[in-house]
Amino acid sequence: MKRILLVCFLAACSWCGGSSVMMQIGSPANAQTKYYLTSQEPLAALSERFEAVANKVAPAVVLVEAIKPVKTSPQGPTKTIEESGSGVIIRADLHPSFFVITNNHVIAQAKPDQITIQLADGRIFRPTRILADPETDIALLILDGATNLPTALLGNSDSARVGRWVLAIGSPFGLNQTVTHGIISARERGQVSLGNTIRIKDFLQTDAAINPGSSGGPLVDLQGEVIGINTAIASHNGSSSGVAFSIPINLVRRVMKQLLQQGNVSRGYLGMQLAQHFEAQDALKLGLDRLRGALVERVYPDTPAGAAGLKPGDVVLQVDNLAIRNENHLINLISGFTPGQRIRMMVWRDRNVITLEAIVGDWAGAQNRFKE
Repeated sequence: MKRILLVCFLAACSWCGGSSVMMQIGSPANAQTKYYLTSQEPLAALSERFEAVANKVAPAVVLVEAIKPVKTSPQGPTKTIEESGSGVIIRADLHPSFFVITNNHVIAQAKPDQITIQLADGRIFRPTRILADPETDIALLILDGATNLPTALLGNSDSARVGRWVLAIGSPFGLNQTVTHGIISARERGQVSLGNTIRIKDFLQTDAAINPGSSGGPLVDLQGEVIGINTAIASHNGSSSGVAFSIPINLVRRVMKQLLQQGNVSRGYLGMQLAQHFEAQDALKLGLDRLRGALVERVYPDTPAGAAGLKPGDVVLQVDNLAIRNENHLINLISGFTPGQRIRMMVWRDRNVITLEAIVGDWAGAQNRFKE
């Protein structure tokens, strides 16, 4: 009898509930959370939003190809290699011309006449000038004289929260105008090894599929605005593994402004070497109750860090009321200060907190001292 009643009940539900199903969890007296699986309208609306964003942004996404010199050995002959990546066309109030934002590693060492920029409609351009900042892996390809080009709008990466839908557009494996989707998986990722020249790292992490050739392409939110420039993947075989990194567009904006105004980027420095691996066990040995701050490994003489009294073994916990998460956070923060600016640091030393003051130095004039 129970089986007959169950079949009748399910049949009644099937007859009555073709367009929507309501699932209620908990007893009737306490149930407050209801989950509705309505028909296909929300999915269709989401799909249409993806289509609208792709149609809006994709025309401004370009294929970038560069012929770059490379030495097989220090004394060996110089050869050339071809490298391809992606980019996105924008305009800015600071500059009258169109220009392409891409990654520096895509075009590094290539001259303007060795770079081609191919649009979605088939048009091909060469940049008239190149402005680059290797430390953030950002490059601008200036297109003086170009007219009637599609452009993308820049958004606000500070509002890109974890879990938000995004689209990645680029040219993986040379397949131009490829669109993939995913979410923002994490923010403020800096513990990523990307080569010796890339020093400023503060990435958005995404699971949108990004593959070789996608570097320099835009990461776009569902408003159709660029919130990141795709630059790297974490992978064992060189292909997408669902862990990719994009430079936040607000960082790109700051770099772009200085490149367009003065041709280079001004950064601050203190003159110390920080531990790349500061683990929980290290923090406990130093008497800290949590893993935080940046551990100082070495202080260079005749630098702002030395003048401030910093010592190896110190842990920088705070700078001007801002708590320091890790060494990458401290590097990015100090780099953003104006040379000559006075800062106050809270430092953990000998199981006590002390306060030190430093005057930020000019990285442009000092960086040759610290290059290996």
